[in-house]
Amino acid sequence: MRLARKPGALAALLLLVACSPQEGQAPPAPPKIEVGYVTLKPQSVPRTIDLRGRVVAFATAEVRPQVNGIVRKIAFAEGREVKAGDVLYEIDDAKFKAAFEAAEAALKKAEAVTTGAQTTYDRNRTLLETRAVSTQTLDDSQTALLQAEADQEAAKADLETARINLDYATIRAPIGGVIGVSNVSVGALVTENQTDALATIRQVDPIHVDLVDSSANFLRIREEVRSGRLSRKPGTPMPVTLTLENGTRYDTQGQISLIDMVVGQSTGTFTVRATFPNKGRMLIPGMFVSATVDLGTMAGAFLVPQRAVTRGDDGKATVYLVTAEGKAQQQQVTTSGTAGNDWIVTDGVKDGDRLIVDGFQKISDGSAVTPVEAAIDDDGVVPQDIETQAAQTGKGAGQ
Repeated sequence: MRLARKPGALAALLLLVACSPQEGQAPPAPPKIEVGYVTLKPQSVPRTIDLRGRVVAFATAEVRPQVNGIVRKIAFAEGREVKAGDVLYEIDDAKFKAAFEAAEAALKKAEAVTTGAQTTYDRNRTLLETRAVSTQTLDDSQTALLQAEADQEAAKADLETARINLDYATIRAPIGGVIGVSNVSVGALVTENQTDALATIRQVDPIHVDLVDSSANFLRIREEVRSGRLSRKPGTPMPVTLTLENGTRYDTQGQISLIDMVVGQSTGTFTVRATFPNKGRMLIPGMFVSATVDLGTMAGAFLVPQRAVTRGDDGKATVYLVTAEGKAQQQQVTTSGTAGNDWIVTDGVKDGDRLIVDGFQKISDGSAVTPVEAAIDDDGVVPQDIETQAAQTGKGAGQ
């Protein structure tokens, strides 16, 4: 017994056979993906580096007493500007004045003794010529004169010591700057060279900023200079601009004044010191800042938008280029810092390469693409969607 076939099933089978590709016929090519690109051109690019750091006073002096005594007067206003030599503290100096006067009297006595010894020696030397005194008498008088002169010199030293101690009773500012809080009050007992400072003076105009950089970055920059990729006019300082903690830009430019050629054993970093004018006292010691250091100019470099660069697990940077055959080609590149929203690329691309900046999320190496020229604004954004731009281009061509 034969089963009857339904006409509908037979028709569907014939239609499927008719629509299937014939033996030996290639499958249809996948549709091309529209991508936006920009054309790369080499140019001279300013090379900068961003570092973090802290503000440090240009000079710091901790004020300590050099004699013992009771504080009689505080002669400064806390938190205000003082000049070098200004009186800060006065210590009760009664005993130092008495010691000075005693030393002064002792010197006068020694000078009188010296004068008498000199007279005796001169007289005995004259009498020796007539043999009125013995040679021994002359020698004794000479010894007495030398001893009197030595005592006089010692008395002068004692007087100078007494004068110094009397001067130390008045404590003066060793440097100019802003003085902090006084750690003692009137009536306090202070001691010579005590551990705790009476006050601290910080010179803040000009002022230092200590920046921190890694030794690996230092070696990379040295290699760029050695190879000639990074150049700078000899003898010109390295300008530095600051960004404060609130994100505002410090309005005065500074320059590098010191590079500490010692790398920390635990951190692998070294210190770069910059100096800035600080007339408005905007920079305060201890403040955290960000700095941009102008290292020089890189000739023949390429500015590649950051959005076009991807990095793998190994940290290597790659981009997508449009080949002459209309395919996406993944290319490894070498970056050397940033400039705004762009990577500075020194190797891996050449003049005239078409860099994919939009739509590369949909492609892989070797994908067929339809390139559409795009533009990048200052924020690194493609202002017009590629598909919309391509549609408008096609519409214009049809008209």
